[in-house]
Amino acid sequence: MISRVFHQWERRLAAAAEHRLVRPFDWGLEWLENLQPGTADEAARLAAWAAQTIENSESFFALPPCDDYVLEGNRLEFPSAITTPHPENNVVRARYFPDPSERGRKRAVLVLPQWNADAGGHVGLCQLLNRFGISALRLSLPYHDARMPPELRRADYIVSANVGRTAQVCRQAVLDARRAIAWLARQGYESIGILGTSLGSCLSMLTAAHEPLIRAAALNHISPYFADVIWEGLSTAHVRESLDGRIDLEALRRIWMPISPFPYLERVRGKRVLLVYARYDLTFPVTLSRFLVSEFKRRGIDHEVAALPCGHYSIGVGPFKWMDGIVLCRFLSRSL
Repeated sequence: MISRVFHQWERRLAAAAEHRLVRPFDWGLEWLENLQPGTADEAARLAAWAAQTIENSESFFALPPCDDYVLEGNRLEFPSAITTPHPENNVVRARYFPDPSERGRKRAVLVLPQWNADAGGHVGLCQLLNRFGISALRLSLPYHDARMPPELRRADYIVSANVGRTAQVCRQAVLDARRAIAWLARQGYESIGILGTSLGSCLSMLTAAHEPLIRAAALNHISPYFADVIWEGLSTAHVRESLDGRIDLEALRRIWMPISPFPYLERVRGKRVLLVYARYDLTFPVTLSRFLVSEFKRRGIDHEVAALPCGHYSIGVGPFKWMDGIVLCRFLSRSL
């Protein structure tokens, strides 16, 4: 009965979202580098690219140096390591929340909000981190708020049925996050963590797996596979509609494996990891979340787990948002 109530509530909250468009399917080969030449079909070429990319993920997520950081007030800007066709998206924007008490001068957390978060998303969470004596840097993801070109109403270019573009823009988000962490280190922070929600959680896991400066990762809504969330999730039904008939889940999972947490679990061994999921989640299906938790346990990778009594959308409503915030901040305060 409780599941039914929450699932109905989740569907109502999801239906309130505006401007969802079923965009055309596209392999997006032009967005990717190192594709093998030949006459093989697109799915086969992309699968070969994905296998090679996972084997060389250090190169895929390698961070070019950057000295062009500009901080004005609490607004930080710097160039993205990836150049896209949209100039707005090529400037990374972040909002800085230094701990006003200076207790957390050496502790900082990079915060990656959820897909389609507006400029105010997770600001309250950053302020709560300040209450715990931790500074925060809130990153705007690619194609979000000020990085969104005028033809978009939603951040469709980071998650869509354009297969290659989705992979490349998620890679861009990881490189943006690594540059933001490099800036935090330049400010003298010695203990740095990362916190991500939903899509931001996936990107945070990828970042933590490839960024040695990260000591702790708080992952809020979790799945081992990027493709499965898109295929099964409530929030991405319009993306699935475009994928249907063009590619199956198994092939899509292989192609999007480089931007999935699963291949990189061993790379977070030795870091502090918190896995948070919602028991009535229809966007990140609970079976996927529990599978990831079981894989951490099976491999003996140190982690903590929190299962919240709500859904994906209802986690943003009181009292669940306060429960979630306290769980995340307490973990980071203990771990940094």
